[in-house]
Amino acid sequence: MNLLAALLLLVVANGAPVAAWKLLGRHWSFPVDAGLQLADGQRLLGPSKTWRGVGAATIAGAASAALLGLPAATGALTGLLAMTGDLFSSFVKRRLGIPASGMALGLDQIPESVLPVLALRGPLALTWSDVAVLVAAFSITELLLSRMLFLLNLRKQPY
Repeated sequence: MNLLAALLLLVVANGAPVAAWKLLGRHWSFPVDAGLQLADGQRLLGPSKTWRGVGAATIAGAASAALLGLPAATGALTGLLAMTGDLFSSFVKRRLGIPASGMALGLDQIPESVLPVLALRGPLALTWSDVAVLVAAFSITELLLSRMLFLLNLRKQPY
């Protein structure tokens, strides 16, 4: 049950910014990087990384955790750490010259799952092998769900 709860928290937290974009369009989509461009000519993070997305992931994580019988703070931390990993990925992708919303297999999935899963180790009594299983399961789930959401016109890119 703990593995499934952790996977659900990861999927909800990482999907919340996409749901917020679909529901709200450009409303309240203030970029985390405030448009800052670095010496390499690229944005620090990119236009799709917004405070609304960070907030949506944090709130959705808290609500999901509560529904799963976990402390809301655990879910909020899960959402916040998922977005921290996502922001890290975006930073690295911009430095590698990968455009915003461009795909980088592994880099798009691992940081946004590893950080929250490490935080869930204690509350959910996860082992190191559980961590590895969850990161792999999230990566596969995220790739499959992204394709489905794209086909349903709920996502801009199929990855």
